[in-house]
Amino acid sequence: MNVSHLEWIITLGVTVAVLLFDVAIVGRRPHEPSVGECALYLTIYVGLAAAFGFFVWTYHGSQFGLEFFAGWITEYSLSADNLLLFVIIMASLAVPKKYQQQALLVGVVLALVFRGVFIGLGAVAINQFSWVFYIFGAFLIYAGFRLGRAAAEDGEVAESRPVRFARRYLTTTDRWDGLKLYVKHGSKRLMTPMFLVILALGTTDIVFALDSIPAIYGLTSQPYLVFTANVFALMGLRQLYFLLGPLLNRLVYLSAGLAVVLWFIGVKQLLHALRLSGVSVPEIPTLLSLGVIVLTLVVTTIASVVSSPRHLHRCDDAPGGSAAS
Repeated sequence: MNVSHLEWIITLGVTVAVLLFDVAIVGRRPHEPSVGECALYLTIYVGLAAAFGFFVWTYHGSQFGLEFFAGWITEYSLSADNLLLFVIIMASLAVPKKYQQQALLVGVVLALVFRGVFIGLGAVAINQFSWVFYIFGAFLIYAGFRLGRAAAEDGEVAESRPVRFARRYLTTTDRWDGLKLYVKHGSKRLMTPMFLVILALGTTDIVFALDSIPAIYGLTSQPYLVFTANVFALMGLRQLYFLLGPLLNRLVYLSAGLAVVLWFIGVKQLLHALRLSGVSVPEIPTLLSLGVIVLTLVVTTIASVVSSPRHLHRCDDAPGGSAAS
């Protein structure tokens, strides 16, 4: 795929412009957005992603267009599943709703930075060492198993090791002051609760990047498509949080579906590594990959919607349980 310097510059410029627009909107008036506001911005971001995908399809060929859509859908689905962890972090650290937009915006910026670093490292590794596909494939299969059994352990993210370290060794305060990470109390600097929130979101973003970047490199080897798919997946993440946050607990099979997707991409990576080593094995076409990803996500979403009333009823009947827990 031949991407000109001008194309890269325009892409990076638009990304920065969207981030600055988000910063200006959130920074000017911190608030809990309405459903209508979230739906409007989310529709715009999804529309932009679709338009970009058709641009790639038209000017770079249908193969690269398919690779973008497969990567974008995979990254978007992983981001949607990860939103549940953001909900847990916000609830565990009792973030006031008017500050949640600001915290999420910082989390998105950190996610872009971390993913940008991992995208660059992944591109260098792929160009220098073909055997890295073995590592990517094995890691994705492991990540799939981990994701499949992680639902009951998600609450631990808010109290990750960096957060526990900060609570133990840093002087903190319970007073919120917007996005300020510390406040002065006499001659001392006290870390605010927002510091712990950003720390939790940042460490979680690193874990997300470790899963998502090998996954998308299993669908395309083009750094430009990897980067843009991640950008478009993260653009509407803040709006998706407020739009779907209360409903995420009902998507009880989403993690299982994403585990299947990671296993499938992991096997695709291993087959690709074997072909690079001269072994005659079948190749999984990108169109088939896209079909498997979409079908898996649709089936698990429908199954979650159908079974969620029974799941919530069982939670209500459990000792001390509730639908929100």
